[in-house]
Amino acid sequence: MTELKADVLVLGAGMVGVSAALHLQQRGRDVVLVDRHELAGEETSFGNAGLIESASVFPYMFPRDFRQILKYAMNSTPQVRYHVADLPGFLPWLVRYFLASSKPRALHSALAELPLIRRSLIEHEALIAEAGVPELLRRTGWIKLFRSDATLASAVAELERARQYGVAGEVLDAKAIATREPNLTGDFAGAVYFPAPGFVPDPGGLAKAYAALFKRKGGRFHVGDARSLQQEGGGWRIAGPDGAIVAREAVVALGPWSDLVFRPLGYSIPLSVKRGYHLHLAPRGNAVLHHPVLDSDLGYLLAPMNRGIRLTTGVEFARRDAPPSPIQVQQALPRAHRLFSLGGAIDAKPWIGARPCLPDMLPVIGKAGRHAGLWFDFGHQHHGLTLGPATGRLLAEMMTGETPFADPGPFGVERFG
Repeated sequence: MTELKADVLVLGAGMVGVSAALHLQQRGRDVVLVDRHELAGEETSFGNAGLIESASVFPYMFPRDFRQILKYAMNSTPQVRYHVADLPGFLPWLVRYFLASSKPRALHSALAELPLIRRSLIEHEALIAEAGVPELLRRTGWIKLFRSDATLASAVAELERARQYGVAGEVLDAKAIATREPNLTGDFAGAVYFPAPGFVPDPGGLAKAYAALFKRKGGRFHVGDARSLQQEGGGWRIAGPDGAIVAREAVVALGPWSDLVFRPLGYSIPLSVKRGYHLHLAPRGNAVLHHPVLDSDLGYLLAPMNRGIRLTTGVEFARRDAPPSPIQVQQALPRAHRLFSLGGAIDAKPWIGARPCLPDMLPVIGKAGRHAGLWFDFGHQHHGLTLGPATGRLLAEMMTGETPFADPGPFGVERFG
């Protein structure tokens, strides 16, 4: 068997890993991209709402309202469910998540991530242009619907807070909702329209387009098992089906599976997952959905994907590899049919994925700390599609000695001790 050599191994070909590989390649590094699948974007990057959320200033933190927490504890909301049997396993992480969601710490996370959020659409636009896939970016923005005056008022207050950080938004009444989305039905107190975010009608396809760009520019994509990563002779080695792949440096960008590499190397990083589901349905008749639409009070989102109308669910807390339990999809389906004219399911069964999350809802980006030449780029929570190219740039700047465009300090692994 042959031995393949490179400057950098990037482990994981989701949006985060592919973006890091591209930015390193742009800076003259010879990069090998490694994934367990033969194609990029087959896991977490495949299933999401397709939003490049350049308006999402505040991360998804643990609620502080006792009544809302009680509803979550009772498993009585469509937004959040948990597996009772798995509770002992993820309860310590939830406690850390709760503590990190205090107002001062949540604001710290928001301000740390803000430069990445602001850079997100800019970096995507550059890569989309270079990849030659302008059809994979729509500038429609998205809509959050509210069915009660109380939830609408809370959203409007949140919008006013976000406007301090440059977020644009428009409050819609029932007539304005009907103008933007004439095929929606229901009684709405109002909505908030965010015009700035980009929408990707095929997120997995976009990751594949970026991977194709990487290969056109001389990058190499190989199937391999990231768990075989070993430090050897001042560099890093991974086993591949056709022989070993070795490089001076390695990047762990495996999303919710990153622990399979960092834990055996002795790192104690509180990585957990929030699982989610999606299902594609055909629109009925001539019904058209123009924007991604979140039915906030009922806990699901509809997005007009190339494959059909994608219904995405809220959060499920369970072990990453626990069997699927698409109760939230079952609950959302009749509600979605009442909101929009939907036909039958296109998918044979709901897709399930896992979002990689740290308690402070910030990714880990930077040096591993105790191993020379090892770098981390994972934990992007709900924003892997959004932030992948921005964090890829930040990481590449750090690895090549450039001045980073954003302060990397808040993303360091050292924050966990």
